Amino acid sequence: METPEKPKWYFKTWALVGSFLCVGPFMLPLVWANKNFSKKTKIILTIVVLAVTYLMTAYLFKSASNIVNYYQLPNNL
Repeated sequence: METPEKPKWYFKTWALVGSFLCVGPFMLPLVWANKNFSKKTKIILTIVVLAVTYLMTAYLFKSASNIVNYYQLPNNL
């Protein structure tokens, strides 16, 4: 009787969440290589990761623009 093979540590949910928090969309190859996820789940996770990445990038540029505008105010206020 064969025992089912344990998944590698980098395919576990905690590792995928941690890698998303650390490297963002660069963790997507781990999602697509994971045999435990269905194709539908992989597509949904990809869309969510890309949407969060887009929003965070937009907020980064907006914040940088606000900082630049703040330091360009006249000094006599």
